[in-house]
Amino acid sequence: MAVYSMTGYASAQLSPGTSPASHDGGKTATHPGAGLRLGLEIRSVNSRFLDLSFRLGEELRSHEPALRELISSRVKRGKVEVRGGVEGAGAELVREPSMATLQRLAAVQDTVRTWMPDAPALSVAEILRLAAAESSTGVDWGDGLMKIAAEALGELVAAREREGARLVKMLLGHLGQLRTLAEQARPLVPQLVEQQRQRFLERWKEAMALSEGAVAHDAAQDRALTEATSFAIRIDVAEELTRLAAHLDEIERLIKKGGEVGKRLDFLIQELHREANTLGSKSALLELTRISVDMKVLIEQMREQVQNLE
Repeated sequence: MAVYSMTGYASAQLSPGTSPASHDGGKTATHPGAGLRLGLEIRSVNSRFLDLSFRLGEELRSHEPALRELISSRVKRGKVEVRGGVEGAGAELVREPSMATLQRLAAVQDTVRTWMPDAPALSVAEILRLAAAESSTGVDWGDGLMKIAAEALGELVAAREREGARLVKMLLGHLGQLRTLAEQARPLVPQLVEQQRQRFLERWKEAMALSEGAVAHDAAQDRALTEATSFAIRIDVAEELTRLAAHLDEIERLIKKGGEVGKRLDFLIQELHREANTLGSKSALLELTRISVDMKVLIEQMREQVQNLE
């Protein structure tokens, strides 16, 4: 299965033409929606859940439930904004209201203000909107809207799939780099053990020197062994490296499986960051500290990429 990004954009338009020639003299009948253009845009960005918002013209608002159902069937996560409306073709975007329409609006306004004197007067924008609604051709845009919605949704899903493939390629590259860093860290563990041994030999000698005439030999030995055990536990990074490798394998498995993996990958990235942090905090070698820093840089980049996946 493919892995999808939550980021994408698509649009579609529909311009009704003319109907076939009629039989009353062979004239071509004009389509009720001729001269108008139906347009739809769908944008999506990342979000924790599916968040749909619609900005539709008056002619299309009744079709919002159908659009919501259509989009929800193919998009599972993301903040999705849908814009749609009907516009005039060419330069005639704003139609001048007829004299009869203006007279009716003025009469209605006078009636309302007779009973509600404080009611504000209609603005030019409100007059144009009301006149446009009154002069509507009465075209049912439902079929055309669903047709271009399906077209735009297909393009959106394809765009999200392409972006998802790009993110997957980057994530797999980062996984390879993290595995390389982990392999560089493993040979350093014996160096840590040897470093630990030398330090405790020195501490043992110091403890024995201080114990002459004051502390019993057994007590000094117990003190040195206690410190050695405590330090060994504190600097042991083998367990962190093992867990880190297991997380990397699981991330790769999920990516190759595909589907809705964004939330699970986000959790695993947090676990990777925790192991890299612990690795750095336990480090007693400068080289191991550098590896930890490099790991955290890569993991942060992966976190940003994973948060865009569905």
